[in-house]
Amino acid sequence: MSLSTERVTPRPVRLDMADVSLSGDLSLPADARGLVVFAHGSGSSRHSPRNRAVAEALQHGRLGTLLLDLLTEREERTDAVTAEFRFDIPLLANRVVAAVDWAKAHPQTASLPIGAFGASTGAAAALIAAAQRPTIVRAVVSRGGRPDLAGDALEAVVAPTLLIVGGRDEVVLALNRLALGRLKGPKKLDIVQGATHLFEEPGALDEVSRLAREWFVQPLGG
Repeated sequence: MSLSTERVTPRPVRLDMADVSLSGDLSLPADARGLVVFAHGSGSSRHSPRNRAVAEALQHGRLGTLLLDLLTEREERTDAVTAEFRFDIPLLANRVVAAVDWAKAHPQTASLPIGAFGASTGAAAALIAAAQRPTIVRAVVSRGGRPDLAGDALEAVVAPTLLIVGGRDEVVLALNRLALGRLKGPKKLDIVQGATHLFEEPGALDEVSRLAREWFVQPLGG
């Protein structure tokens, strides 16, 4: 697969939903052939350097990206103290679903096939969104995620799903193996050997980016 060297400038967007307005960064290569909606993990935001690194790799694969804050500024301040929102999977999932709906209605992205990328608890939200929007979400990737928190929604996911876990992230790896067994659609578990939960080891995040890009490109119009 040939990769683009174009540098894409993110554009701030506001996603107005039924009960809340969320901030996002939309990045669209000139020849974008798909869009990946990012769902961040526990205590993170659209500014996560790891998610941004993956997003840049996807953009080089001619995929647009939408990184968004799943919590409002007020909710983030509360969560920083109480951690009450980061594991509120129904809340996070509803907002990922709303982001997918926003993308299908937004003039610049309406025609693009959509995938979902989730990290940590965001992986569960992404999978629930895929279950609730089976004809729209065409592929899912989880990075160091908690897909087990998607519960019974796992069995309703039809989109091809890739679970990426660090080889040294033993507890999360065990949970991903259990979740993999519950997924009924096309699925794969990739283990990045020597990597811990945050993929901070040299080359680990590059491997995550490569795996994610290769997984998304075909179902999103490659």
